[in-house]
Amino acid sequence: MNYKENQLTQERISVLGVGTWSMGGTNKFGLSYGNVEEQASIEAIHTLIKNGVNLIDTAPVYGADSASEKVVGIALQGGYREKVKIVTKFGNVNDPQTGKRVINNSYDTIMKECEESLQRLQTDYIDYYLMHYPDPNVPIEETMRALNELKLAGKILHIGLSNPTQELILEAEQYGQIEAIQLPYSMVNRQQEELFKWCHNRGYFTMSYGSLGAGILSGAYRELPHFDEKDIRYTFYPFFKDPMFSDIQCLLKEMDKIAHIHHVPVSHIALNWVTQKDFISASLVGVANQDQAQENSQAFAFSLTDEEMLFLDHAIEKYL
Repeated sequence: MNYKENQLTQERISVLGVGTWSMGGTNKFGLSYGNVEEQASIEAIHTLIKNGVNLIDTAPVYGADSASEKVVGIALQGGYREKVKIVTKFGNVNDPQTGKRVINNSYDTIMKECEESLQRLQTDYIDYYLMHYPDPNVPIEETMRALNELKLAGKILHIGLSNPTQELILEAEQYGQIEAIQLPYSMVNRQQEELFKWCHNRGYFTMSYGSLGAGILSGAYRELPHFDEKDIRYTFYPFFKDPMFSDIQCLLKEMDKIAHIHHVPVSHIALNWVTQKDFISASLVGVANQDQAQENSQAFAFSLTDEEMLFLDHAIEKYL
């Protein structure tokens, strides 16, 4: 496993992190990542930790009744908690009547959600506590007041922002220390690249999510799949709809050439491409079972050369 040290947090973190959105299973409105078994999720987490992964990301909104956080809490019993840094979030919930996303980053909500997350995760502290999405109705000063109090109380160690704008980061910095940023980034989604570079230059611990493009960069989908209409891979991501699906297939053929040289799965090419970017501290990748966890853990047995990185960059520019 490869690691990067962040000077701001003074922590050495694996470049691969456990993404657990899919481990939440199906929420009460039918949205899911397909069939996910709790025991398979726990075994996947254990496999990743045994292979050197020390970062795990979750959120209360992942799954019905915060199922993902509960699975993580169970998986980290028996001595595993001390081996990882936990990332979880606040302020993003599904309306109990409509199922629509509701963002609430108010002081009272944060204080309540933190206590609930601590209970579900079966831990006394959260390493990285992140705003899940910006809330246009709550001043960032109020949000930061809650986070500063939680940090002072030792319930959270680091304050972070997920899906922020540059302007919001700068505003938040007026009221406290921001140490971590989480944004989407992959070979098929580079929209936040400039913001990632800016964050890296400011010393933040930067986490990318969606690094395998909801699985399309694993190479497992060479023909347009027919997901359930409530499958998150279909509702949340654009990758499994044409014309983007067909464009990505062209990119995958170029990735196949590099994968063949190194005798590795195409997913290893995608993961190395992300983590070899100096502005990415860690890449969060979802897994559904032990086999996927083992395969992802082995992705860093080699490195892409500068020429291969450039070849892939050119392929992305050409097809996407």
